[in-house]
Amino acid sequence: MTRDIKKEQLRLLAEKRKQHTWPGYAGIGDYHNGAYECDFVSPYTKTAGNIDADVMVILQDWASSKFCEKPINNEAIKDGRVSTIRTNVMLDCLLKEHLGLDICQIYATNLFPFIKQGVMNLNIPQKDLIKAAKEFALPQMQIIQPRVVICLGLKTFNALQSACTIPTSKRMSDAIASSFQYEESVIFCQAHTSTQGQNTRNRGGVHRVTADWESLNAYIK
Repeated sequence: MTRDIKKEQLRLLAEKRKQHTWPGYAGIGDYHNGAYECDFVSPYTKTAGNIDADVMVILQDWASSKFCEKPINNEAIKDGRVSTIRTNVMLDCLLKEHLGLDICQIYATNLFPFIKQGVMNLNIPQKDLIKAAKEFALPQMQIIQPRVVICLGLKTFNALQSACTIPTSKRMSDAIASSFQYEESVIFCQAHTSTQGQNTRNRGGVHRVTADWESLNAYIK
């Protein structure tokens, strides 16, 4: 698939998101006169937009209404993310340390493409995550055709498993050991790069996250 075709198909997916906001959620363009809007499924791709990448990262969701209703964040407008947020700081570090990649060398997106009402840690029903996986995440994978897809967090990985009619994983340890093939890509789960996600995976002082990413590095090589 040529780069021009990839860009056009990604643009069409973005148009689908813009035109069909799901009930109970807001659209990215509904705040500050559309300041956060973009021609991707997720603004995150502004920073991580290598459409020929071997590595794709899927985070859960981009933002909540509480964030979007605050005064305009210029970095979020320009780069599609705030680099100082702990989730992004840790993701950058893990990519660089274990895979030798900068964020701009990969393709990254959010599984859920709409804005949930309330605070950032508000739960999104799993049925909505599965629907988003089918309608937005899997099509992006088909367009980008990465060798490796890294899902951050158990809920994101389980949504992809369900969308691919694969039994879901009950625990993070099970998910990390349950990578699976989807067309040209192998989908992996890693602990969410938030402070809570990292601390939970490393519970008891065992640095499991380091071992998890080193195993991923060994696969990619």
